[in-house]
Amino acid sequence: MNSYFGEIKNAAATLWDGLKVTFPHLINLGRVKQERNIDTKNYFQDTNLAVTVRYPLENIPVPDNGRYRLHMEADDCIVCDKCARICPVDCITIEGIKAGETLGVTSDGSKKRIHLPVFDIDMAKCCFCGLCTTVCPTECLTMTKVYDYSETDRDNLIYHFGLLSPDEAQKLKEKKSE
Repeated sequence: MNSYFGEIKNAAATLWDGLKVTFPHLINLGRVKQERNIDTKNYFQDTNLAVTVRYPLENIPVPDNGRYRLHMEADDCIVCDKCARICPVDCITIEGIKAGETLGVTSDGSKKRIHLPVFDIDMAKCCFCGLCTTVCPTECLTMTKVYDYSETDRDNLIYHFGLLSPDEAQKLKEKKSE
């Protein structure tokens, strides 16, 4: 068991060890962090600069190949259902209603023959694996650079990309059944 003065000596030594790490960073705080791209050589190795950013006014750049929020371009979707089938956590819900005629052409030239009343992505379930974007034949499903989408209600994390309102979808279903 240490004596009273031994404990004080131990506390001072521990404090000194922490300050040896902190003081060099405090000295470098006066240096202004230069604007640099994430592709800059040794971007993550420069430990001498202050790394505090004034979020949301400043953001740390994100890599181009990062996997963040999903976005779907509904006009290009051919309702092939490949994304929903490959999703390991079943966060994509798709419903399609066959059309009697061609509905149009996607940006890559594919013909659209199915109405898209429901295309929902539950980002609360999504594990950001990117498999759905890989299998999409028309590349209408992509990952964006948006990484901050905090919500106070989990229901707001379900993104709706369907092209029809529920009433329009019901009318199409009734018309199809006649």
